[in-house]
Amino acid sequence: MFEIVIGLEVHVQLNTKTKLFCSCPTSFNHKQNTNTCPTCLALPGALPVLNKEVLHKSVMLGTAIDATINRTSFFDRKSYFYPDSPSAYQITQLYTPVVEHGKLQIDFEDGSHKIIRINRAHIEADAGKNIHEGDISKVDLNRAGTPLLEIVSEPDMRSSEEVILYLKKLHSIIRYLDIGDANMQEGSFRVDVNVSIRPKGDEKLYTRVEIKNINSFKFIEKAIELEVARQIEAWEDGVYESEICQETRLFDQTKQETRSMRGKEEAADYRYFPEPDLLKAVVTDEMISVYSKIPELPDEKKSRFVQEYGMNEYNASVITSSVEMAHFFEAMMQEGISAKNATTWLTVELQGRLKGEVNITNSHVDAKKLGHLVKRIEDGTISGKAAKEVLDRLMEENLDVDGVIDALGLKQVSDTGALETICDAIIAANGDKVAEYKGGKDKLFGFFVGQVMKESKGSANPQAVNDILKVKLG
Repeated sequence: MFEIVIGLEVHVQLNTKTKLFCSCPTSFNHKQNTNTCPTCLALPGALPVLNKEVLHKSVMLGTAIDATINRTSFFDRKSYFYPDSPSAYQITQLYTPVVEHGKLQIDFEDGSHKIIRINRAHIEADAGKNIHEGDISKVDLNRAGTPLLEIVSEPDMRSSEEVILYLKKLHSIIRYLDIGDANMQEGSFRVDVNVSIRPKGDEKLYTRVEIKNINSFKFIEKAIELEVARQIEAWEDGVYESEICQETRLFDQTKQETRSMRGKEEAADYRYFPEPDLLKAVVTDEMISVYSKIPELPDEKKSRFVQEYGMNEYNASVITSSVEMAHFFEAMMQEGISAKNATTWLTVELQGRLKGEVNITNSHVDAKKLGHLVKRIEDGTISGKAAKEVLDRLMEENLDVDGVIDALGLKQVSDTGALETICDAIIAANGDKVAEYKGGKDKLFGFFVGQVMKESKGSANPQAVNDILKVKLG
């Protein structure tokens, strides 16, 4: 039996307005090579100047993961030769990063927890982007110099499940802190997975293989499973040492395999040395007092929801998994509705109707509107079934809840006088059924409720009908 050993390197693009060492904008999807200047193009004589906001966001993350914030950190040069790196080196932090020794708790469905240690989070400059079109390759340097935080975990994860739980928690924290949009499709949350195996009980770390830049949680899970299977097969066939080498591989989603890209360099191959053009980065006491003030994080919000709203831990976890959903839920609760109904109508009914580019932040149904709809169910104005019709209509157009209820004629009849008249008529027309019910056939009660609802064309308030029939049928 084998144990899987996994560590992660996550590159988070910080959402600063300008790049790490110059004033070029970091906007995504602009015309190629328009957001550039002599500094990010590494032209002779151009010198870098550190973007102070990058330190701010780094300290926020360090605070969130309970890490050490180094009051003085340094920049280093990492040499490599790729077309998307105009300087032929990357400015990064090897020896003294801004953030060290953090931790992140992951939560399993059975209620258990595990702490994943975070070795470091260091600042570095992103490279450009290679664009391949047939036989032609182009380079877009708009992204060159964009600020990144590389968050490096210890090799503490033992399954793809733990990896995904860690990444989703980290992704959520980034979004709660609002230090990056963490959009995996646009490359602002990129994951490198380091995978190795070892016999169970063995403490030795064997050859690790890096799988580079995977852009979805689903693909990360699949890539790990495929790579683990490849390594186990090599071990069992007796060819582990010859076939498994320290290298960088890519995940081919079409062929469902990991494939070798290149040999993995050692630190010496990058020829690291202190960056001569930058001063040390100093985080003062005053900066710590300002930068370490962070918003309520997912775990804290989850605990508060359990206490404040009487929610169970699972529902609270679902609601707080994204900052947008948590804020939406709290805005719904301002309508004075129950947490249980708010959760159901947000996570099941509304989420089930969101398709394509439509999400909870841009649909016609905002939090106040959905909360008002739930309130109309709870005060008996409409039934749950009718509310689904109303929600379908609201998704199509930006309309008022009460206006849609009136337009569709879905308001429930709760007038006891009118309902008693209908109930009396149904009882009078079904004397034989009344006798059977009173003779002990309790299941017939549903028959009478159904007949009243039919007679009222579904507009009767079911609870009022139940109360009236219980009295009249004894």
